[in-house]
Amino acid sequence: MKSNTTIQSVNGRKALIHSGFLLENRYAEELYHDFASKMPIIDYHCHLSPADIANDRVFDNIAEAWIHGDHYKWRAMRTMGVEEKYITGGAADVDKFRKWASVVPYTMRNPLYHWTHLELARYFDEYKLLNESTAADVYEATSGLLNTPEYSCQNLLSKMNVEVVCTTEDPIDTLEYHQKMKQNGHVLKMSTAFRPDKAILIDNQAYNDYIDKLEEVSDISINSFKDICDALSKRMQYFHSNGCRLSDHGLNHMYFEPSTDQEIDAIFKKRRSGNSLSDSEALKFHSAILLFLAEAYHDLGWVQQFHLGALRNNNSRMNNLLGPDTGWDSIGDFSQASALSRFLNALDEKDKLAKTIIYNLNPADNEVMASMIGNFNDGKVKGKMQFGSGWWFLDQKDGITKQLNALSNMGLLSCFIGMLTDSRSFLSFPRHEYFRRVLCNILGDEINRGELPADMEWIGKMVQDVSYYNAKEYFEFL
Repeated sequence: MKSNTTIQSVNGRKALIHSGFLLENRYAEELYHDFASKMPIIDYHCHLSPADIANDRVFDNIAEAWIHGDHYKWRAMRTMGVEEKYITGGAADVDKFRKWASVVPYTMRNPLYHWTHLELARYFDEYKLLNESTAADVYEATSGLLNTPEYSCQNLLSKMNVEVVCTTEDPIDTLEYHQKMKQNGHVLKMSTAFRPDKAILIDNQAYNDYIDKLEEVSDISINSFKDICDALSKRMQYFHSNGCRLSDHGLNHMYFEPSTDQEIDAIFKKRRSGNSLSDSEALKFHSAILLFLAEAYHDLGWVQQFHLGALRNNNSRMNNLLGPDTGWDSIGDFSQASALSRFLNALDEKDKLAKTIIYNLNPADNEVMASMIGNFNDGKVKGKMQFGSGWWFLDQKDGITKQLNALSNMGLLSCFIGMLTDSRSFLSFPRHEYFRRVLCNILGDEINRGELPADMEWIGKMVQDVSYYNAKEYFEFL
């Protein structure tokens, strides 16, 4: 066995983050160190700023890179009674960092505790535990490094061996930063995913304002259902010409409600005239436009992604104050199976079902999703239908393990396309290492118990496929 046995230490004691972190036996260590650890990263879904990547932003300090925009940390800080001025407010960055450092010891058993120390170790070679007493030293050391060209956004990604990063953009986006990145010829590939949810959710209060913007960018007057389809088609072609090969949707649940073309056109014109819709009318429109988009994705050869199960903006008072994506969302308990089955089947009946990734936020539905994908693998593409990795509240050890177990029991782990960050933070990429360590430990434990053969070359190859090669084969990034 060739695995790395180096043990990092702090003041003579083994550091939390060391070579055997999360790896409970020699098989797990061998699988991770000899097979998984050196694999490049294809991060096929995230919310990083394309402008920051293309302009190669250099952060002023660790709080700017680490706390700004991270609603995982914000929720923990609020739970500990930290005032909002130290979270999203106007407090100095150094004070925000000190507040976060004082909270970290109380996050034990939350994934934030592992992520925090893994990120400090991998980016800054910092193995001290972060707390109130170490905050000043860690802030000074990490900020001193971040405020240099060697720690620019592109170099932060390079340090983690990121080969492809795929951001997420609205149809009205210009993609100017993706174009700039391509023109610069950087070895890092930055692609995008097309996310047209604002065009789908016709019952949103600001829907007509959004359609006005879509009109402007597409140069198409949008007065009918055909018009909106034409405008979205034009934007899809624009995205495709700029290297886009994925779509993405963040929905409570899948929509499927049959209707006629005449009904949908009347519904759209009613809303465009400023009138409100019934729940039934909105559902019919959601279904019709989503089916139109899904067929278009198939024709373009794209991968479609569906993030299902989030109950968003629960705290109306704070949502009104701070806006969406600031930490007021949770897991929903929506009915998923029936509409999802009918939606996928309607596409499959026409042979218009694109490669599809379904992400589930409610662990109670893991087996539902893992079994659903098997209904629509038609033998044309390896792993055509994917049960996506644990995301958001589930991208932690327990959530990852449950997702991998459900997938293994209901489908084929060997065809899985692996982890993604789904993050807004440039320091979040050690989550790929976290996932790989969990994966290797699951397999190593079963080898150790005699449930899998000790065929390290074959199982090691499977680990490499799940970590990198399956995603490389599945996606077609230009």
